Amino acid sequence: MPVSAFVLIRTEADKTKGAFETLTKLKGVKLAHTVTGPFDIILLMEAKTLQELGDVILSKIRGVDGVARTMTCVTVETG
Repeated sequence: MPVSAFVLIRTEADKTKGAFETLTKLKGVKLAHTVTGPFDIILLMEAKTLQELGDVILSKIRGVDGVARTMTCVTVETG
């Protein structure tokens, strides 16, 4: 059963657009939005396992130029 999570991303000043363009191309990104508030980008991610999801976040998302901080909210129920 796939694992889904919302990944909230804070970017460095003036790097949101570039980071957004790179992040939307990553494997597992189902939706991506730039937003207002304490975070700049929100992704809906899907992976085969929790381990795979963690690997993408740690090795891919956090490595994108401009990404300063992430917070991951794993879904527990869908409707």
